[in-house]
Amino acid sequence: MEYEQGLSSAVVQGRPFPSSVPATGPSPPPKLSREAQHAWQSGQDIGEKTSQEIRYQIERNESAESLSGEEGLREKETREAARSVFKMNGKFADGPYSGILDSVLDAIGNTPMVRMKRLAKVYGLECDLLAKCEFMSAGGSVKDRIGKAMVEKAEREGRLKAGDTLIEPTSGNTGIGLALAAAVRGYRMIVTMPAKMSAEKSNIMKCLGAEIVRTPTEAAWNDENSHMGVAAKLQRELENAHILDQYNNTANPMVHYDVTAEEIITQCDGDIDMVVIGAGTGGTITGIGRKIKERCPKCKVVGVDPKGSILAVPDSLNDEKRLQSYEVEGIGYDFVPGVLDRKVVDEWVKVGDAESFTTARAIIRNEGLFVGGSSGANVWGALQAARQLKKGQKCVVLLPDSSRNYMSKFISDEWMAEHGFAPEDGAKVKEREKQFGGARIRDLLSETGATSDVPFVTARLSVEDVIKMMHETKVKEVIVTEDSEADGKTKLVGVLSEDHIAHSLQSGRCAMQSPVKDIAFKKLAKALPSAYLRDVAKALDFSPYVCVMDEKPSTKKQAGMGEHERAKISLRKAGNSRECPHFLGVITRIDLLHWLATKQK
Repeated sequence: MEYEQGLSSAVVQGRPFPSSVPATGPSPPPKLSREAQHAWQSGQDIGEKTSQEIRYQIERNESAESLSGEEGLREKETREAARSVFKMNGKFADGPYSGILDSVLDAIGNTPMVRMKRLAKVYGLECDLLAKCEFMSAGGSVKDRIGKAMVEKAEREGRLKAGDTLIEPTSGNTGIGLALAAAVRGYRMIVTMPAKMSAEKSNIMKCLGAEIVRTPTEAAWNDENSHMGVAAKLQRELENAHILDQYNNTANPMVHYDVTAEEIITQCDGDIDMVVIGAGTGGTITGIGRKIKERCPKCKVVGVDPKGSILAVPDSLNDEKRLQSYEVEGIGYDFVPGVLDRKVVDEWVKVGDAESFTTARAIIRNEGLFVGGSSGANVWGALQAARQLKKGQKCVVLLPDSSRNYMSKFISDEWMAEHGFAPEDGAKVKEREKQFGGARIRDLLSETGATSDVPFVTARLSVEDVIKMMHETKVKEVIVTEDSEADGKTKLVGVLSEDHIAHSLQSGRCAMQSPVKDIAFKKLAKALPSAYLRDVAKALDFSPYVCVMDEKPSTKKQAGMGEHERAKISLRKAGNSRECPHFLGVITRIDLLHWLATKQK
């Protein structure tokens, strides 16, 4: 990749920041009233008095060398504490934030490097495990850097002018970085992002003034309904709208080549044996990897790619769960972005959701670093790759974003249990067993007469048509299906409730003329009539419905299953089912409560 000239102001020569801050002795402000001059002089007198007291304390501390016994020990401890504080403050004075910054954009980058001693010890690493804490940047992620860089590049090129609109398809962090820049520079910001991305990211961008458009998570990158397809459509429809395009914008890898990599090299005194970075758009690993290859030829560049993504090389590494959805955000793609140069990567590590989230929680618990899920993925990759390193060698791992974005996701014990990444609370299990005992779904169906006539609607129907139909038939849920173009078979898309439709309309996720396929609830719990109600109750903690399917086996494999095996409830996307199953009904939480009330009577 040929790097453009133009970020010369960001290029770091030698040390990235001045080693000292020039003194700016006090001088009286001009044109003050007599009262103001008196107040100013009083302030200087107080400052001089404080300085005299500090000099006296220093002289007193130095004289402690001649003291002995307990008094001398106390003075020595006081002196060491003062020197420690001075040394700490000196680090701040030595950095770029010692004065007043012009805007928050000047606080982007210059993130600390932290040694993760406890985690390295827990996992038996001999080398130094060093964390580049990008989550401590002004906007909370490594993407702050490219948000600022892409806006500045567009301004230099004359593409952006006051009042223009920025549009960006993103997993969230680039949207935050761009929204931060747009807020400061005065641009309108529209972000398109997949539905799976956390509500916290969306809410932060809204607070920054961005407009959010959610798109289906399962839509392929080249689908017109994907976050990229919707962004392109908005750009065509709006005047003076620009997609800065992090996937192909050279400012993305350039800012990491010019700045981020220089910070890492300087912080490690030019001695790095391995650097581990997750790949999303690929700008971070491309920019940092290329600069480090030039400056530290012995350093090994390790890329981290989630299972389900196809970025790793050789392609056979991507076979496990190829193009299947995954929960970790911010890394991995179903296409290879233009800014990703995979030749700079020496080794790839594939990582699953469970390893990513449990490792992220381990980082928080053991190191006190408030990181996001992709940081967990990167560190897990580092823990695998760095086993080959010896004592005294350095492994740098990049921590892209903050746990601020995931308070309702992997930070939550309930969310972890829901997705099978952590064991469920034992007290909840016992409570459900006490409530439901050995009762099964078939008991609920026979004793309460739960409805089984949930209507089916086609995926192409508009939201308006479905609302009208639900009103006329007085139903609260509908099953959404569509016919496969390949073989004509009907497949299940999902379920819709009146509450879900109302929420989608209010949040702007759909319009009255939108097809119901766009908003159908696709992650459904499915169960046979032989499933235990206590398991249904658990499923309803995480899904608004449990779809009850006909118990009649449709294959020899299912016919050979035991009762316990067939009774399991699977929580999966409805679209994974090739044919629309025969439904006996949809169970909701109110159905369970009705059954409990009936039993108590």
